[in-house]
Parts: sequence; structure tokens; C-alpha cells
Amino acid sequence: MIVCHCNSITDHEIRSAVDWMRAADPETIITPGKIYRALGKRADCGGCLPVFLDTMRSCDTLSVPMQLRGLRRATKEGTGS
Repeated sequence: MIVCHCNSITDHEIRSAVDWMRAADPETIITPGKIYRALGKRADCGGCLPVFLDTMRSCDTLSVPMQLRGLRRATKEGTGS
């Protein structure tokens, strides 16, 4: 299915990019911008973003690595904020 019509990006390409990034660097945080760059594309109108994000979220390999979870919370607790 075409997710981004401006760049002709399919759901399969998004899933493949997520899987590739996770395999290349298990600790990376995967964002839509990183997926566009991995595919050699640039975001255009943004109309696809809701479906793009849903497609990303459907990937089993998208989750934040365990060792990176809670870092923001730990930083706030350490500063007394």
C-alpha cells in the first residue's frame, strides 16, 4: 500500500527501513525523519504522517531498546525538577 504519495513510499518500505535500522544499530531511536533519510527521500506535505506513524508502530522491531527506556524520567529525577 502506498503510504506517502508525494514520495511513493509503501508500507513495505517503511517496515523494511525500520527492520534495517534496528539490525544495523540495536540502540537507535527510530523516527520518521530517519526513515525518510534511509529511503533517500525527504518529507513533503506531511499529509501521510498519521498513516506513516501507524505503519511504524505496527513494526515489532520499532520499540525503544530496554536500556534506553526511562532515561528522560531518570534525568528529571536527578536534577530535582
